[in-house]
Amino acid sequence: MNDLLQVGSEALKKIALDENAKDFILNNKPVYQVLRKAADRYIGGETLEETVSKVLKSNQDDYKCSIEFMGENTSTEKEANDATQEFIRIAETIRGKQLNATISLDLSHIGLAISPALCLHNLELLCNAAKQDIEIIISAEGVNQTDTIIETYKKASPVFSNLSITLQAYLYRTKDDFQELLKEDGRIRIVKGAFHTPEGLSMPRGKELDETYLYYIDQLLMEGHKCSIATHHFEIQQQAKKLIDYYNPDRHYYEFESLYGIQTEQLAKLKEEGYVTKLYFVYGYEWYLYLCNRIAEYPLNLFLALQDISKQ
Repeated sequence: MNDLLQVGSEALKKIALDENAKDFILNNKPVYQVLRKAADRYIGGETLEETVSKVLKSNQDDYKCSIEFMGENTSTEKEANDATQEFIRIAETIRGKQLNATISLDLSHIGLAISPALCLHNLELLCNAAKQDIEIIISAEGVNQTDTIIETYKKASPVFSNLSITLQAYLYRTKDDFQELLKEDGRIRIVKGAFHTPEGLSMPRGKELDETYLYYIDQLLMEGHKCSIATHHFEIQQQAKKLIDYYNPDRHYYEFESLYGIQTEQLAKLKEEGYVTKLYFVYGYEWYLYLCNRIAEYPLNLFLALQDISKQ
């Protein structure tokens, strides 16, 4: 059964990166409407306004939140600039409504695939709009973009104290990237990693990956470095709790993060126990890749998707 689930997971990761499949769904209204029912479980909505209402409710329930306008690999400068303006609108909304929220984004959404210089310029515009008090978190993307993402972060990080980055524990290269990025002040967000990679670049799900993930969390807490524990893995959360209790960091220096709609009952329990917790919301019309990756992380979620689709 586990082998079958692994095959299904890898297939979904590959499908998620297929631009032709994405274009077909986004431009086929009946298919779009059917799959949107499955996506609703995991997204804040298709607009910022829809998402803000959920963020406000979550803040009232004592959760921090992260907001991301979905999209990646923009192919024109106009698309990248338009996306940047939407992220700036998120910053303005967070400030205007006094939300306890941060901003997350893929650098390829604001121009990385077009020009690293364009991306850096747009990232600087966003960080300036956030005015140092709203955290901006750079998400992880495919391994072919990791070098440029880290280079961009290292250029901007010394100027903007509100800038953070995500590292993927399953990549073998992360052990070196991690040591380098510990020198920067920004928060390091640790995820397991969900993208398909060429053979030999990443470790599979299992004991080695779990131990590697916890090693990074241990090092961050020991060094007094800001970190985000972005996982839904129950046992890892329990071990991370022990590390937090041992190192006793300031509450601004760590957070447990879960994606909206994924095992949030575990996050609620952590919140009840007094730990800092954060819900990650995404919104927009390009939810196809996001939906595929959520199912790929735990392929049995496919049955939940079928259940959601079948609802009237």
